[in-house]
Amino acid sequence: MIERAPLAQTLPPIKTVVASSSQPASPAATTATTAPVHLANDRVPLLQRPEALEERLKEIPPVPGCYFMRDRDNNILYIGKSKKLRSRVRSYFREGRQLAPKIELMVRQVCDIEIIVTDTEVESLALEANLIKQHQPHFNTLLKDDKKYPYLCITWSEDYPRIFITRKRRKTNAKDRYYGPYVDTGILRSTLNMIKRTFPLRQRPKPLHKDRPCLNYDIGRCPGVCQQKIAPDEYHKTVQKIAMIFQGQTAELVKNLTEQMEKAAERLNFELAAALRDRIRGLESLGAEQKVALPDDTVSRDAIALAADENHACIQLFQVRAGRLVGRLAFLADAQSGTPGEILQRVLEAHYASADPVEIPSEILVQHELPEGELLEASLKAHRGRKVTIFLPQRQGKAGLVDMVERNAEYELARTQRSADRNLQALEDLADILDLPEQPRRIEGYDISHIQGSNAVASQVVFMDGMPAKQHYRRYKIRNPEIKIGHSDDFASMAEVIGRRFRRHAAAKAQGAILSTSETRASSMLSPGDLADWPDLILIDGGKGQLSAVVAVLQEMNLLEDLHVVSLAKKQEEIFLPGESESLKTDPDQPGVQLLRRLRDEAHRFAVGFHRQQRSESLRRSRLDDITGLGLQRQKELLGHFRSIDYIRIASPEQLQEVPGVGPKLAQQIYNYFHPNAIEPS
Repeated sequence: MIERAPLAQTLPPIKTVVASSSQPASPAATTATTAPVHLANDRVPLLQRPEALEERLKEIPPVPGCYFMRDRDNNILYIGKSKKLRSRVRSYFREGRQLAPKIELMVRQVCDIEIIVTDTEVESLALEANLIKQHQPHFNTLLKDDKKYPYLCITWSEDYPRIFITRKRRKTNAKDRYYGPYVDTGILRSTLNMIKRTFPLRQRPKPLHKDRPCLNYDIGRCPGVCQQKIAPDEYHKTVQKIAMIFQGQTAELVKNLTEQMEKAAERLNFELAAALRDRIRGLESLGAEQKVALPDDTVSRDAIALAADENHACIQLFQVRAGRLVGRLAFLADAQSGTPGEILQRVLEAHYASADPVEIPSEILVQHELPEGELLEASLKAHRGRKVTIFLPQRQGKAGLVDMVERNAEYELARTQRSADRNLQALEDLADILDLPEQPRRIEGYDISHIQGSNAVASQVVFMDGMPAKQHYRRYKIRNPEIKIGHSDDFASMAEVIGRRFRRHAAAKAQGAILSTSETRASSMLSPGDLADWPDLILIDGGKGQLSAVVAVLQEMNLLEDLHVVSLAKKQEEIFLPGESESLKTDPDQPGVQLLRRLRDEAHRFAVGFHRQQRSESLRRSRLDDITGLGLQRQKELLGHFRSIDYIRIASPEQLQEVPGVGPKLAQQIYNYFHPNAIEPS
């Protein structure tokens, strides 16, 4: 669930809408996690909105996949998987359904439901496990440990390769190959045992006897590897057949087992036939891979695909790191703005233009060839500092990942089609309310959060075409020294944030730039610019006081005439304009006002989340962290020696020097920190 201004010279304008599943870890983060486009940001539980609940349940397809339950603050409450998503999710909300008390408590908090579709239930099981380990939802009591799924290893580096199951991928030799991971350990073990009974293979890691083969050789289970009764080349050919089975090419073994099953049935040995039938099903299940986890899962990669109708193109970008889906981003574009390859090119340019170098993967899988793929590769390589490869995959594993992304794009397109008209109506109504010259495409919302001045922070959230664009969210720590514990000033805090946000634009205008034109936004990875994030509307959370503080700083920066600024007060949901003493006369239920309320609530949520994070960090912070030159190891040694900070505070420099690693200079620094009025000895 992303954007930036596109390449205006080569393609017509593209409307891009961005939404992300999780709060960014840094101002430029794109992590996310795993959420589709948010059609609304209502903070009321779905149980209290029956019509919205029923509409959302109808949108969920009856296919395998994973689902997310989110609360009013967008936190993930629960992650589950199902063979039929619609039936499983609906079961939580069915009247008369007897739920466990814990699940009932969770259902009462659900404000949004999100999905990721997969091809098979086995694939959804592996994806569910990865997502739970990553997000640690409160109501998921299982799968929270970091247990890894098993792999099958074939040691091709040896003359007589061993075949064994392991949960660790050791990089001891480049020739050794790992297959998996496999979500059902029981099926993997039974399949390996069945293969060892079907093919003559090495049965033991070490020989049982020094001078003769064991019983396995006599009964035909082993070709006599320990005594080298088979040439290494011949043994390799047998192992290659086994490797084909774990690559999904099970036709030979399935054919063999099917013949045995039919013969057993003819002899009326139905017990043996049933056992063989279960083995065949196990082989088929073993071949169902999770497309997110590819064999080279140490490679970071993004996969992008789109689905389009006559008017809209819904683009999905899956972020896979170390074999795990860590983020899902979605875009909405005008389907008439170019070919599928051109649209994907524009989206990738816009996304990576605002990404940190560490967030750019080494591999990008695309659904269609990009018209300027080589140019984008070179630009990303320069930005990342290392090689970046963009290609259209043809092999089963990576092509399957792109297909999975495309399927999710198709479902989001169907959902987006129903919301596009509502968003258009809200933007038109908002433009009419505020008397704007055109619909506001980019709207920014700002809010301040603190507790009596402590850990004061601010948030900047962005809506593109009426939808959250979390790629552009920003967080600010208030730097004003006057704002501290016991003294707060929301007006000064808001003025500081706006000043920091638009200082680049003020400097550009002073040099003659025209800010409020479409040319300002014609920026991309291939035509870089610093002014592409110019908003069409700014919303301040607060009343006339906060608005006046923002107006004053914008006037000082000579930007007020270029920007449209409004504020929304919480109590009466009143909208204030600069210079107006009275609020606008509006209906709280009209679409434009509801859009502003969603933006305001999102800014508040984002600010409160950042404030809580900062407050938690400050509670964990030790006073010793403020002493220059005192690292974590020395802190541990000081606390181990003196047992508490109070004893460190009253210790003399000589006593401090008794701690290993604390010399005279550092001891004096520690002493001076706790005794700022003390006179250093000459």
